[in-house]
Amino acid sequence: MVEEYVDTCDPCARTKIPRHKTYGLLKSLHIPKRLWDDVAMDFIEGLPLSEGFASILVIVERLSKMGLFIPCHSTITSQDLAQLYLKHVFSKHGRPKTIVSDRGSEFTSSFWRSLCQLLNIEQSLSTAYHPQTDGQTDRVNQNLEQYLRLFTSYQQDDWSKLLPLAEFTYNNTEHSTTGVSPFFANRGFDPSFDIMPNTVADSPAAHPQANDFVARLGELHQHLRGQIAEANEASKTAYDKKHLEAPDFQVGDLVMLSAKNIR
Repeated sequence: MVEEYVDTCDPCARTKIPRHKTYGLLKSLHIPKRLWDDVAMDFIEGLPLSEGFASILVIVERLSKMGLFIPCHSTITSQDLAQLYLKHVFSKHGRPKTIVSDRGSEFTSSFWRSLCQLLNIEQSLSTAYHPQTDGQTDRVNQNLEQYLRLFTSYQQDDWSKLLPLAEFTYNNTEHSTTGVSPFFANRGFDPSFDIMPNTVADSPAAHPQANDFVARLGELHQHLRGQIAEANEASKTAYDKKHLEAPDFQVGDLVMLSAKNIR
């Protein structure tokens, strides 16, 4: 009798603190049919200042998982974003059909919306706390963000100079989803990078600074590969540890909606 009353008690349901994990396991977005038809974009912000840059624009091609890491100023506008996209993506791969992003001001401005509409690009903005877009694409890819934050904290004030190497290493490393590197998925081969730190010191290179530069590249490359492996440990498993599969609600079911994260 008491249990039945509690189950049907409206004030109880509204004020009861949930004891279960958050509902909603990580869901996958639709699979693109062609390379560079679907891209995901996001910013990693609040980084140590490096040559005036304090954030990274991350663009990921969703089929091959190829990533572009572009250093940005913290004051970037939607017009600046359009110029960066034109320079780094559109000029090489053409117009995408879909751009997935969060609801940052750069992606929700009237300029960016109008631009996408004029170019016939579908905008897929993440819905707050939705396991399909927010869970997988907000921050583009959690383990990728972790990798870049590890990289910038390790490099500190010169990370912007070495960001191209971080991009190269990421794209030349086997992706857990595809089983091949993003480079291979895009071009059908893996570029070589055969610098071994322990062999550079013995090289008879004429200029010691050239030796030092190449040695640092080799060491950093190995370090970055380790960081990618470390970051890949997280992702879906870490997300799902804190979530339960959502209940199988049917049309007509009455449910209580938490307004905690609704503004």
